[in-house]
Amino acid sequence: MENLEIPKGTKSEIYAALLPQITALTEGESDPVANMANISAALREAFGFWWVGFYIVRADSSPFGKSLVLGPFQGPVACTRIAYGRGVCGTSWKEERTVIVPDVEQFPGHIACSSLSKSEIVVPVFRNGEVTAVLDIDSAELNTFDETDRTWLEKLLSSAIVL
Repeated sequence: MENLEIPKGTKSEIYAALLPQITALTEGESDPVANMANISAALREAFGFWWVGFYIVRADSSPFGKSLVLGPFQGPVACTRIAYGRGVCGTSWKEERTVIVPDVEQFPGHIACSSLSKSEIVVPVFRNGEVTAVLDIDSAELNTFDETDRTWLEKLLSSAIVL
């Protein structure tokens, strides 16, 4: 597959068209880095989000013994490591749930990798019942993300080979 077919329409219609295309991109590939890269690129291309990428849970010498480490992404440079429970990504990891933030300035402990980020959604990736990564999507606009995004992104991550 070289090109995505992105219809004009509602957010749900775009996700509905995108999901089978991402499945086609990832189903024959067992390398999670390649899949995370293509998922990031497809989401950014389809929606024009400001930043889309993954943070991967990795062992380290932090007090918790693990951190989120920057993985494949599309967009400007980003924070490299995020502590357990810190910021939107760390909160999603700790609480094992999707976190939607309409205005990042109102999120306690938000990590400002860029002042251009205005709203955010972070979706945990599960493998064998534990969070192995998070998908982080930032928008340069306020109130970009809602339950439609949550539903479709959770569905996407449950079907794609990601860590």
